[in-house]
Amino acid sequence: MTTADVLPGAGSGPPPDGDTVIDVRDLRMRYRGQDVLKGVDFTARRGEVVVLLGPNGAGKTTTIEILEGFRVRSAGDVTVLDTDPARGNERWRARLGIVLQSWRDHGKWRVRELLAHLGSYYAPYSTPLVRRPWDVDELLAAVGLTGHADKRVGTLSGGQRRRLDVAVGIVGRPELLFLDEPTAGLDPEARSEFHSLVRGLADENTTVLLTTHDLAEAERLADRILILAGGRIVADGSARELSRRASAEATVRWTRDGRPFEETTAEPTRFVRRLFEEHGEAIGGLEVRRASLEDTYLTMVRELEAGGAVGERAAHSFRGEAR
Repeated sequence: MTTADVLPGAGSGPPPDGDTVIDVRDLRMRYRGQDVLKGVDFTARRGEVVVLLGPNGAGKTTTIEILEGFRVRSAGDVTVLDTDPARGNERWRARLGIVLQSWRDHGKWRVRELLAHLGSYYAPYSTPLVRRPWDVDELLAAVGLTGHADKRVGTLSGGQRRRLDVAVGIVGRPELLFLDEPTAGLDPEARSEFHSLVRGLADENTTVLLTTHDLAEAERLADRILILAGGRIVADGSARELSRRASAEATVRWTRDGRPFEETTAEPTRFVRRLFEEHGEAIGGLEVRRASLEDTYLTMVRELEAGGAVGERAAHSFRGEAR
């Protein structure tokens, strides 16, 4: 699955900051007297890959469904592609792509026939700037299904089916693509190829909003990571920015004369230099480790779950500046 041949212009990079595709302000959702979303705020720009993380029950699915226009919010201001999703028409929906965690329809269709049929729904919404839908052969190549084009959907393996899910989501050349756990069931090679596809779409100025429980995937794919917890966005930034906010300290590990040592320091470069000045070649197995995205995420969620003043301090500490 490669994108260089099927996505012309790949590598052009994201557009200016002012090109906003999603704008969410004070989004609130209340179910049966309980507040699920308590004032969610974030934006996403054209060509940006934004990953939404959060523990189960945090409101990720609710947030996405509101943005897709499938659920009506309780309060707040939301615009997606310059439209309130609650009032989006068919022309607006044609600009979106949606990949759910799983679906089991169309098992008797052949892959090529299904994509051609679904693509036909987008043809009336083509514009001089956006040619909808994808050419079926180009799309099959993009998702790595060329060799399976004439197979019935019901005979595909789990990984092949997931590639087809993605193809269905992007068949209309969406300006905004929603991906819900998109690599579930993919083997490592297919997952890597999928990541290349997502980055290629972003280089073509498709905005991607993705949910995942795979923190390594989030770290690899995201331009920005949003962490939703306690009904609010409590962190917003790149993986490196979030890790830096989580801890200004690094852990240094080494061995000397066969004995292991470990030290936590806010100045690892200076510490390592002094270590070698004092012990020279006796130092071995040197490792300098800063907080990873996983460390950051787990620390933040645990502190928020502690509640009260501790949780409020954690939310304040991890929340990035508004974008």
